[in-house]
Amino acid sequence: MGNTNRWEPFERFYHADDIAICQTYIDLYRKEKREEMIRPTIDTVRLFIERPYPSRGNTDKIKWWWSDALFMAPLVLVKLGATLNDPSYFAANDKYFKECYDLLYNKEEKLFARDLNYVVKNDGRDRYEANGKRVFWSRGNGWVMSGLVRILKELPVDYPERPFYEGLFKEMAERILGLQQEDGLWRVSLLDPESYPGGEVSGTGFFCYALAWGINNQLLNKKVYLPAVRKAWIGLTRCVNEEGKVGWVQPVGADPQKNFSPDSWEVYGTGAFLLAGSEVIKLAKR
Repeated sequence: MGNTNRWEPFERFYHADDIAICQTYIDLYRKEKREEMIRPTIDTVRLFIERPYPSRGNTDKIKWWWSDALFMAPLVLVKLGATLNDPSYFAANDKYFKECYDLLYNKEEKLFARDLNYVVKNDGRDRYEANGKRVFWSRGNGWVMSGLVRILKELPVDYPERPFYEGLFKEMAERILGLQQEDGLWRVSLLDPESYPGGEVSGTGFFCYALAWGINNQLLNKKVYLPAVRKAWIGLTRCVNEEGKVGWVQPVGADPQKNFSPDSWEVYGTGAFLLAGSEVIKLAKR
């Protein structure tokens, strides 16, 4: 993969999705120590930091303007900082992460809006669910929680800003815990499960992964969170068909929709399932 791509990300150096692959390049560099594996990532991140974001002036007012980006891009900067022993990358991540946090995080609901289109502005165009609640998308918040896990795995324990990420992780975990449904799965709309009665795998997989990791790393109380993880894992395994395909995954999107079924699968849904399993199996060994 790396050789085929010349160890380069995709075309848009400023776009979180296009540099996510650099996470893998850095991991491979750590094993092989070959300069060509990491040099394009360093050069790309430098461009990302130095050049202004080509905003269209709508939702994309900052570099990481949507919640999914907090899974895709921050880890590239944090991994670089840890690999090169250069805290300037940590500081850059802090800046861009907190810009997104300030823009999209609702401190009352303790959840992230997907982007500015879902932030209530009282301008007559705000979006609400059928029950009058605000729109908070399951997978969007799952991306954030899983991204926080991966950031915390890389940041030094004595890094001054680490408490911010730990605090946000714990705060969101407590909120997510209370939104789990009886079948163990979360609904695509976190605050209006009645309008979307079918459980969804990608958001649930990310939440299960994050909560299990929190238990395994003593950030979350095992007695409180383990029952939820067990329920989530059982619910997830029921969404795997006889061929081993992980179904009930909402397709690519930006908000809650009812457009998925037992036959709906996506690579990120399978990935979320595997991430969850990677931490649940550790719980089983404890």
